[in-house]
Amino acid sequence: MEPPKFVHFGRAICCDLDQASRREWWLANGLGGYAGGTIAQCLTRRYHGLLIAAAHPPLGRRLVFAKADATLHDNERSWPLFTNCWGSGAVEPQGLIHIESFRLDGGIPVWRFAVGDLILEQCIWMERAEQTTCIAWRLIQAVERPVHLGIDLLVNSRDHHGESQPQEFAPLIEGDEKHISVRHPGGPPLHFHTHDGQLFRRHQWIKDFDLPQERERGLPDRDAHFCAAHLRLQLSIEWSGLIATLADGSPLHCDTLLLRRRAHDAARLATAVAQTSELRCAPPWIHQLVVAADSFPIVRPLKEEEGNKQKRGESIIAGYPWFSDWGRDAMIALPGLMLVTGRHASARSILMTFARFIDQGMLPNTFPDSGGLPQYNTVDGALWYFEAWRAYIAASHDIAALREIYPLLQAMVEWHVRGTRHGIIVDSADGLLRAGEPGMQLTWMDAKVNDQVITPRCGKPVEINALWFNALMCMTEFSRLLERKNQVFKTLAAHAQSGFSRFLKPDAGLYDVLDGPDGNDGSVRPNQIMAVTLHYSPLAPQAQARVVAETRRHLLTSYGLRSLSPEYPGYRSRYGGGVWERDSAYHQGTVWSWLLPHYAMAEYRVTGDAEMAQSRLAPFRDHLLDAGLGTISEIFDGEPPHASRGAPSQAWSVACVLEAWVKLERARSVGKESTAKEEE
Repeated sequence: MEPPKFVHFGRAICCDLDQASRREWWLANGLGGYAGGTIAQCLTRRYHGLLIAAAHPPLGRRLVFAKADATLHDNERSWPLFTNCWGSGAVEPQGLIHIESFRLDGGIPVWRFAVGDLILEQCIWMERAEQTTCIAWRLIQAVERPVHLGIDLLVNSRDHHGESQPQEFAPLIEGDEKHISVRHPGGPPLHFHTHDGQLFRRHQWIKDFDLPQERERGLPDRDAHFCAAHLRLQLSIEWSGLIATLADGSPLHCDTLLLRRRAHDAARLATAVAQTSELRCAPPWIHQLVVAADSFPIVRPLKEEEGNKQKRGESIIAGYPWFSDWGRDAMIALPGLMLVTGRHASARSILMTFARFIDQGMLPNTFPDSGGLPQYNTVDGALWYFEAWRAYIAASHDIAALREIYPLLQAMVEWHVRGTRHGIIVDSADGLLRAGEPGMQLTWMDAKVNDQVITPRCGKPVEINALWFNALMCMTEFSRLLERKNQVFKTLAAHAQSGFSRFLKPDAGLYDVLDGPDGNDGSVRPNQIMAVTLHYSPLAPQAQARVVAETRRHLLTSYGLRSLSPEYPGYRSRYGGGVWERDSAYHQGTVWSWLLPHYAMAEYRVTGDAEMAQSRLAPFRDHLLDAGLGTISEIFDGEPPHASRGAPSQAWSVACVLEAWVKLERARSVGKESTAKEEE
C-alpha cells in the first residue's frame, strides 16, 4: 500500500520565509533519536537538526549533525539551495526561492527545486532502530552537461536542550573521500559515508544562527555549528547522497536504504488497514496520522536482574522534540498508536515493560532525560494503566497476558486502598481516591515552576476518581474473564460510584476537585469529560449530558478543550513568553488537543450522533498542513485563531484523534446498516 502524499505545498508557501519557516517536518528512529527542520531549511529551534541521537537510548539525546547546506553548480554558475537566518536580522542566502514544491511521501520530507532548466529533488529520512540519517538528491530529468552539488556538513556535540560551546568542541576529523569521521572526547564518532560523491575535510565554526522559536519561548536565541566536511556530489537521475551515522561499518547505498524506508512506511499502513477495517476507505489525512503514529513507539533497553544483560523493552515517546517517555502519556496514547494500527505484540510489550517499573502500586511518570531513577509523581498514570490493559484485552483477547499481569494489577488496587506515596489513598467514608501533598503536582495538570505548583488540585480530583471507578470495573471484568470469584472490586466500584455523586453541581457539570484545602473547587475545567468518555462511566445519562453541555459552553474550541473557562479570573488566553509565563498558562486556559477527541466521544455517547461527533475532528485535517507537518501539536492558544504551541508533534494528540475517528467511523457504519435494514 502506497504511503499517503497528503501534505504538499507549492511556491506560495515554500518561497515565503514566514510560511516556510513556520512549517516543520519531524522524523524519528525508534530509539528516542529524531531529526527536524523547516520547509525553508533554516533553523528556528535549538532542537532542529539532521541527527539528534540518543546517547543512552531512548534518552541522553544530543545534537550531532545540524545541517547540510547544498549549493547547485552548473558550469560557472551556482545557486544556494539552503536558507540561513542570522542574529543580525539578515537572511542570507535565500535558497528557498528555488523550492518549487515540498511534500511528505508518507513520513519522508521531499523538496523539489527548480533552477533554470534543472529540476532536482532532495529527501531526508532516518533508519529505523539506528542512529542514522540519510540525505539523497536526484535530477528529475537528465541533462547532457555535468552538474553537481557542493554540500557543507555542519556538526555539533551538545545536549539537545542546551547551548553550543565552541571552546569545548574541537573534534578530530579524519578519513578519505568516501568516509570521514568526526571524533571528539564528548561522545561516539559521527561517520559520514558517500558512495557517489567525494568528501573533503573542513574546520570552521559558523556562528550567530538566529533561533526565533527559542526567543518566543524566552530562551537563548543564538546558536553556532561546526563545518566539519564538504561533499561534492555529481547529480544524475538516480538517488545518491550522504549517510550520517554513529554506527560502525559500511552502510548500504542510500538508494537501497530509501527503498527500505518506504517499504517500512507502506507496511505499517497496510498492517493498520488490514487490522482495522474502518481505515480501508479512510481519507488521506487519517492515513497520514497512521504514518505519524509510527514516530512515537521506541525501544527501551531493560537490565536483567541476573547477569546484567540487556533485554529489549518498548515504550512511547510523549512528544517531539523535547519529551521523553512518560508513563501517563504512554498509557493514554497506547490504544490509538498501537491497537488501532494493529500492533498488538508491541502494545503488550509496552504494557509489560512498564510493569517492571511499577512500585508501591504506582506507574512512573517520567524517566529523566539525564538518567537516574524513574519519577513517581503521578496519581493517574497507574489508573490509565488499567484502561490500557482493558483496551488491549478487548482488541487482542490475550487471556494469557491477562493471567500473567492480574496479580500485579490486584496489588496495585490494594496499594491504593491502603495508601501509597504522596497521600494517595481511598477515603473509606465515600470510596473516593484522595491524592496530593504540598509541593507536588500529581495529575496531568502538572505545571510547576521552581517550587510553585500552578494547579496543585490536592484532594479528590474528578478525573482521578472517574479513572478509579473505571479501574475497579476493569478489575471486575478481568476477574470474570479469568473465572476468579473476587467480589472485592465490584464492592469497591459500587462504593466509589456512590461517592462520585458528590461531584454533581446543581444544574451544571461536575466539581473539579472535592475536599481540597479550600473545600470543593467548582472551576470549570475539562477533567470532568473523562467521567463520560471512559469505558465505564460512574454517571447516569442525564448527568453525562450536563457535563457535555457545560464543557461545550465554556471550553470547546476547534482544536481542543480549554483547560479553564474564560469566565474565571485565572484564565490565560495565550501560551507564550518565558518559562514562568508559559507554565503559568499551561493549564489555565491553554487548549489541549488530546481532549477534543474525548469531547467528541462524550458528545456521541450523549446524543448518539456519530456523524456530528466525528465532524468535531475535522479541523485537524487542516492542522496537519501547518506547524508540525502530518502530525498534531500538543497545545493551542485559548482564543482565535488558536495558534499552535508547545511540542509540534505529540503522541496522545495523534493517538486520541486516530482512535476517536475510528470508533466514530465504526458507529457511523453501524448506524447506516441499521437505517438500511429499517428501510427494507
